[in-house]
Amino acid sequence: MATLSFGKLVTTPALDHPELLAPATLAALQAWAATSPQVSDLVGVGGIDPELSDTAALVDAYGLPFESCVNCVLVAGKRDGVTKVAAVAVRADTRADVNNVVRRLLDVRKASFLPMDVAVAESGMEYGAITPIGVPGDWRVLIDAGVVSRGPAIIGAGIRAAKLTLPGDLLGALPGVEVIDGLARPVTA
Repeated sequence: MATLSFGKLVTTPALDHPELLAPATLAALQAWAATSPQVSDLVGVGGIDPELSDTAALVDAYGLPFESCVNCVLVAGKRDGVTKVAAVAVRADTRADVNNVVRRLLDVRKASFLPMDVAVAESGMEYGAITPIGVPGDWRVLIDAGVVSRGPAIIGAGIRAAKLTLPGDLLGALPGVEVIDGLARPVTA
């Protein structure tokens, strides 16, 4: 993979820059690349100002297409005393349907976002940079079909000082991912 630019975001092969990845993200990328060699070529990473990691600030500062940015939220619920957690990835121009679709997929009575301290501690990633690549193996990874069908995806790298870029369909091929139609709903004004 050559150096690529997305607006002002310049990326190079992610596996060549472990300093720009959370340890869990690096380990997951290495394991994925061992079974899918195209990962080494198609997953890029670019360093950013960590103060600009949130989507709106990132898009403004780096001239990125809003609809290519992907947000990952961590959602949990309980059933019969068992907590079920999912990493839910949707395009930035949509919102995860937590109260209906995610709740039903987790088979819980109520689903809610993990508190920030729990999300950071359990994912091993920085808040505002959580990515589905590298979350704990016992969590479900749910990705909206709109992410997979759209060209490039720009997602967190596990640290606020970097973003990953990869084709949406490759993200949908991440081991353990469930691609779900209707996981996200459009943002309404």
